[in-house]
Amino acid sequence: MPELTPVLSAILLTTLVAGVVSISAAALFSFTLLAKVVERMVSLSVGIMLSTSFLHALPEAFEHGQDARALFACLLGGLFAFFLLEKVALLRHSHHHEADGHHHAHGHDAREAGKAGWMVLVGDSLHNFTDGILVAAAFLANPQLGVVTGLAIIAHEIPQEIGDFIVLLNAGFSRRRAYCYNLISSLMAVAGGVLGYYTLAQASQMIPYVLVLAASGFIYIAVSDLMPQMQRRATLRETIPQVLLISLGVALVLGLSHLRH
Repeated sequence: MPELTPVLSAILLTTLVAGVVSISAAALFSFTLLAKVVERMVSLSVGIMLSTSFLHALPEAFEHGQDARALFACLLGGLFAFFLLEKVALLRHSHHHEADGHHHAHGHDAREAGKAGWMVLVGDSLHNFTDGILVAAAFLANPQLGVVTGLAIIAHEIPQEIGDFIVLLNAGFSRRRAYCYNLISSLMAVAGGVLGYYTLAQASQMIPYVLVLAASGFIYIAVSDLMPQMQRRATLRETIPQVLLISLGVALVLGLSHLRH
């Protein structure tokens, strides 16, 4: 039986807590339709994800002494890969909201709706599995970075999972089924964390590249998805809370970076 080391325990706990917290929070927001809270979570997510990428993951990757050009090429490739994965709906998918202004006919094809629901679950399982590997890479590089990465994953998963819940409900899933299936999907992060721990621990030279891929994912999601949502509300009254919440996200990451064990 494999030894349960402190690092592996931290990876298991972080991936498990991140999955349960993000799914439960998303379910709460989705089922109670707290739209204002969701919008604010987007701003907070942007601050956490970008600061995690530029102030932690990327500096940590470059401090390992790998060739800078290779790491920048990895960053470019990661951004392009996330673009392609979004296109084929493997890692991320379009979020359909009940209040998006698009009204479906009463005879909308239920089979197609159900198919979309299952695609959501498959895509999220792959996404969560990848998140688990990235958490493992972060903990193997630096325990503080692992905690920050777990926080960033929770932050970006909550708004994303809210969209997932609405898609599943529209596809005919009950609230209980939607929650249970999403929870099972989130546990793929635990499997990814275990795999990442045993593969990356024996190949530490790969950690900088995985960290760069993590950063590319956070940057892509923040810039291509979350920030355009914020730009739709361009009034001063909406902009001030957005800026404050982005700053709060950055402050949270900076605060966690000063933790000492």
